[in-house]
This record gives sequence, structure tokens and C-alpha cells, in this order.
Amino acid sequence: MTVTIRPIRNDKDYRAALARIDALIDARAGTRDAEELDVLATLVDAYESRRYPIAAPGPIDAVLFRMEQAGLTRRDLEPMLGSRARVSEVLSGKRSLTLAMIRKLHAGLGIPAESLIGQPEAAGIVALRRAGCQERA
Repeated sequence: MTVTIRPIRNDKDYRAALARIDALIDARAGTRDAEELDVLATLVDAYESRRYPIAAPGPIDAVLFRMEQAGLTRRDLEPMLGSRARVSEVLSGKRSLTLAMIRKLHAGLGIPAESLIGQPEAAGIVALRRAGCQERA
């Protein structure tokens, strides 16, 4: 039996590919089914990346994520960011991270510096989301 694999160009193709992946999910390595599964998974991944891109998290999102991972409180950030008020301003997006803060967060929490540098508008987006505002397109 010959299987024809086609590009995924729309949601109908996408759903069909997912259904076929579901049917092949238990394929044994080294079989034609396993090869088909591998190709379909690659096509689905490419389609999802184009259709549903995921933006990189902003610096504040990275800090909040690490706080949650490590069970940290805002008070734990004070040695890295400054006073309780400063921590609040940074986490709410009212104050940007300084280079010194980025260095301390990187060293203290192990957050990659690239994640902390982030996009300048990212802090503002976090503040808008927390305030319940919609982002402008």
C-alpha cells in the first residue's frame, strides 16, 4: 500500500494529518508506518509554527515563571531589585529592569540574560494584561 503525503495548507489538511498521526502513534520503529508518522509530525509542526506562532516571553514573564518554579515571593526579589516598592513597580511593568537588575536576576535566579533583556514593549504588555486591558494590534 502506497501512502501519499501532501503538504498541510489549511485546517482541513491539518485535521486529516492529526487523525492519521493518531492512527499511527503506536507504530514500531523502522517500519513504513513509523516513517510516515515522522514525516507527518514534521509537517504538522511546521504548519503549527506558521499558523499559531508563540511569542517569546517578556522579561517580567520570565521572572514570574522562575518565581513560580522556585516558590519565591516578591520579598525574595528585593536583594536583586531593591525595595518592596521597586519590586512592585518592576513586576507591574511600571518600571523597566536596569542593567544592574538584569545582572542580579541572572546570577541569583539563573534566568538567561537574553530573556531578561527582552523586547522593550514587553513590560508594558504585561502591565496592560494585568490591568485587564486589551493590546492594540
